[in-house]
Amino acid sequence: MKKQIAVLGIGLMVALSGCGNDSKDAASDSSTADHSTAQDSQAAMNDSHTEMDHSGMDQSEMNHSGSSEVPQGLRKADHPAFPIGSQAVMSADHMPGMKGATATIVGAYDTMVYAVNYTPTTGGEPVKNHKWVIQEELKNAGDRPFAKGDHVVLESDHMKGMKGAEATIESAERTTVYMVDYTPTTGGEPVKNHKWVTESELSAK
Repeated sequence: MKKQIAVLGIGLMVALSGCGNDSKDAASDSSTADHSTAQDSQAAMNDSHTEMDHSGMDQSEMNHSGSSEVPQGLRKADHPAFPIGSQAVMSADHMPGMKGATATIVGAYDTMVYAVNYTPTTGGEPVKNHKWVIQEELKNAGDRPFAKGDHVVLESDHMKGMKGAEATIESAERTTVYMVDYTPTTGGEPVKNHKWVTESELSAK
């Protein structure tokens, strides 16, 4: 009888020990899962912040308003399609809130206009197909027009890290370019002396 009681006691101890281990394992698994979930959540938050910061930086780098001064040698258009003081609707989307906005023409000039690819002098990702840079904003350009694939040095400072950057011409066109004032369709402060909008990016109001 004593022997049977001893065997039963040992069996009960083993069973209880197993339950204790199972509980510890379950708690450990739960802790690991919670820790993993927390790490995943934190990573997702970090990714979200990175995207937001990058987006904000891109938009803030462009000079929304500028000086009314123009490069030396830039010739005023004799008979622009949109005279100074007139209004036009923009189809350009160089910046948020630009497309569809009503622009007031403050300057009209005949020149060569270029879309360019370049890497900012301040570092960062290359800028592709930036619109627009004009002949008079290229270093030592003279009167010789450039063509797609030509290499130039930028003198314009429309964006941070632009002035002094080496660029490649992506497209070239002789046309009338306009300096404009407008209020973004997205709201916010009016933009003054924006450079540049081409004639094909404007339509009668």
